[in-house]
Amino acid sequence: MNTIRVGIVGVGANTRLRHVPGLRACDDVEIVSVCNRRPESTRQAADEYGIPRTFNKWQDLVADENIDAVVIGTWPYLHCEVTVAALRAGKHVLVEARMARNAAEAHLMLDASRQRDSLVAQIVPSPFGLRVHQTVKELLDDGYVGQLREVVVLGCHAGHADPATPLHWRQSAELSGLNMLAMGILHETLIRWVPDPVRVLAQTQTFTPQRPSPDTGEPGDVGTPDSVHILTELPGGARGIYHLSGVTHHAPPMQIRLFGSEGTLLYLCDPDDRLLGARKGEGELAEILIPAEKQGGWRVEADFINAIRGDKSVQFTDFATGVRYMEFTDAVARSAAGGRAIALPLEG
Repeated sequence: MNTIRVGIVGVGANTRLRHVPGLRACDDVEIVSVCNRRPESTRQAADEYGIPRTFNKWQDLVADENIDAVVIGTWPYLHCEVTVAALRAGKHVLVEARMARNAAEAHLMLDASRQRDSLVAQIVPSPFGLRVHQTVKELLDDGYVGQLREVVVLGCHAGHADPATPLHWRQSAELSGLNMLAMGILHETLIRWVPDPVRVLAQTQTFTPQRPSPDTGEPGDVGTPDSVHILTELPGGARGIYHLSGVTHHAPPMQIRLFGSEGTLLYLCDPDDRLLGARKGEGELAEILIPAEKQGGWRVEADFINAIRGDKSVQFTDFATGVRYMEFTDAVARSAAGGRAIALPLEG
């Protein structure tokens, strides 16, 4: 394959920020077509980025024989349908995170990718932890924390604290599904480093059940919680605590902490993107410097193109990993709704 021709369904914020410039930085890649939700938005994106072809329906873009790959930048409500159609049409797929609205849709996407296993199927990964990933893995493998005992995940802010703040699309159950706050993006980062939990117990709360529509000002139902608390059990007996919130004033930084028998690691997320640690008997946590040759970073679009060319396989993030974090998302929702612990992986 010489020039790889890409069509985009949904030129949203992350597509503008990362995917369009990332793809254009790749050799022999052309963005040849685009389809947004509305014709006027489609024309605007085409004019802004010099994209030659526009479509009013995503189905027509996916079916176009003049493209090799589809980038899906829509909200999660279309991820499953567009992904399955694109794979069946013989197109490579890069789909925006979160993978889907729920685990059932994620499994449909995984099944479709396995039926067309010659095609690349990639999910846009959590950007957290990419810079420090290799170092964290090496430290854990070398016994820096010893036996893992506890995991703490914090993802709190005050963005939903004001009841007058308009409804965001991420708070729509129809558009975003079961995805809650920063839970998915942080959990995906965590399971790169530690085993998946085997049991989940959760509680959620929506403090403002209705918010004004950003379009009409009319009240609309909030479909995702304002606050999420999760307890997890990991293989080997380690325990996890998650606190996700959109209503916490003066919240601590977004972070992941790993506590073990011999030491502690602390990853501070955006905007810090730093790793700290200390061994048993040492003083306060100190920053762990990451050598330049071990620093990872955002290479999503280049990795997608390289995978299509057969140069490497997808690491961040394949569909099987996406199903794992979507099953966790489902388990949290089921536990909160039923008031009971849920075992993972899910049955049925």
